[in-house]
Amino acid sequence: MDDDYQTYLNRLARMTLPESYQTQVQHIHESYKYSSAPNGSRQPTPFPGYTIITPPSEDDKDNADFYAALQEYQSQILDLSVSTELIVPLPSKSFHLTVADLIWDSAYRDEHSRNPNYESDLQSCCAKIFDTYKQTAPADNEVRFGVLGVMVMPRAIGVCLAPSTRSSYEQIINFRRTLYQNPQLMSLGIEQNYHLTAHITLGYFGEVAPDLDRTSLAEKITDLNQKWLGNLPEFIVHRAELRKFDDMTRYYRQPEWAAIDFS
Repeated sequence: MDDDYQTYLNRLARMTLPESYQTQVQHIHESYKYSSAPNGSRQPTPFPGYTIITPPSEDDKDNADFYAALQEYQSQILDLSVSTELIVPLPSKSFHLTVADLIWDSAYRDEHSRNPNYESDLQSCCAKIFDTYKQTAPADNEVRFGVLGVMVMPRAIGVCLAPSTRSSYEQIINFRRTLYQNPQLMSLGIEQNYHLTAHITLGYFGEVAPDLDRTSLAEKITDLNQKWLGNLPEFIVHRAELRKFDDMTRYYRQPEWAAIDFS
């Protein structure tokens, strides 16, 4: 399902063109992952599940410089709109790259209600898959990504990542293939829903005012890209881990859960 290397690069390059931003901002709307509290603030909505991600920034000291720069990038993205309600920022300590989506929200709740051992079954299955991949994974071959630009999604905004080498991309794709083609994982209600579009989410859209100047917003995004182009350090994918989440602000794990080192 995932793209080949060149198709992936071409797809991401198109996503960061000025004319693409003009189209993308026409379709943004409020994210259901946050809701309005009585005091007017935005609070994360319960959204439980499991995922495979790089260690969140608070646990990833090897990429400390990258995340420090990304936090500054986030602050400038928040300044793109005159409305403070448009973008709900994610806490910087939760920044991460999703290597493979697993299961979330209603699908997770349904599987969990049907199988009281669902969590231990999922954890055990992932451990076996990780071990299988380790037997064929290349040794000491770093996985590196660079920030290509702002990524505008219907309900969120972040930065998209382009692999620095073909090998970096293919290692992630081969790992995803090993994961998603596993029959035991499929029996746990997990399937591949999306092509890989490597990105780090920085915030979700909150209140999108009817009179939002979308043309101006797209122009500001384009200008921000020009300013930051080439000024962010590379992001090195040292490790991927099975993690659980209750909402979009915190991802946690137990020490014995599946993990794999890429370098």
